[in-house]
Amino acid sequence: MGRIIRRVVAGPAALLVFSCLAAGAWGQTRDDQTNQAPGSRSLIEKLNAEKKPSAPAPKHDLSGAWAGPVDSVGRNFAPFTPLGEERYKQNKPEPIYHLANTNDPLTTCDPLGFPRNVLNETRGMRFAQLPDRMIVLYQYQRVWREVWTDGRELPKSIDTKDGAPSRWYGYSVGHWDGDYTFAIDSVGMDERTWLDKAGHPHSTDMRVQERYTRVDHDTMHMSVTVDDPKMYTSPFEELTNVTFKWIPNQELEEQLCVPSEGIAYMNIIGHPGGNADSAK
Repeated sequence: MGRIIRRVVAGPAALLVFSCLAAGAWGQTRDDQTNQAPGSRSLIEKLNAEKKPSAPAPKHDLSGAWAGPVDSVGRNFAPFTPLGEERYKQNKPEPIYHLANTNDPLTTCDPLGFPRNVLNETRGMRFAQLPDRMIVLYQYQRVWREVWTDGRELPKSIDTKDGAPSRWYGYSVGHWDGDYTFAIDSVGMDERTWLDKAGHPHSTDMRVQERYTRVDHDTMHMSVTVDDPKMYTSPFEELTNVTFKWIPNQELEEQLCVPSEGIAYMNIIGHPGGNADSAK
């Protein structure tokens, strides 16, 4: 998008205005974690490069703020079912169809939803442990999930007469697998969300498992497995041992997708340049 802005805007002042609109529309902050100059490093890259010794991991404890990759999207999707292929062709990701023609829900600041928020936007998250649940707070869009640890079961059916309604972030339960790994199982995610910016679809029958392993005090690994028999021919581990680092100052930034700024950005940048042919 930066290249689009530079081609369209004539002067430095206008460039500054449009850059601010782009930052708001696409959820970037003005800190050194996310709004880097070309060639600079993200917070996770800086922390990984330090290679300083770390204390041992505490048992049964993920509490705190963690920095992850700016874009951790994987490439391990299983083949589509016929329905999955049909749904995938209906999605128009921005890298292929360009800003004016994309139907990515993110362009209108719709909820990113789960699991896209852990497949596609992981630069900052916080775990807060309570007696009966784990709260997971996300830097992007300032949202949270409740992961119940009180022994309850997940809903048996979704969007049926007697079932639970689908939700943007679904329903989640968690448990400790050993001393250092916390496993989360989730169902009931709203099928309007995409799995990633490439437009991979999912159904309301999808089940997702996350595994967070605290390797030492300052390092955590995340893996994510997706099982959606309506859309994919087999379960697949989309992310494997993605590294997170403990944030030294324990602060997360404000990273919001602002609808009014997104609309302004689309009107100024997307629609005037919206004569790109649809991908074939």
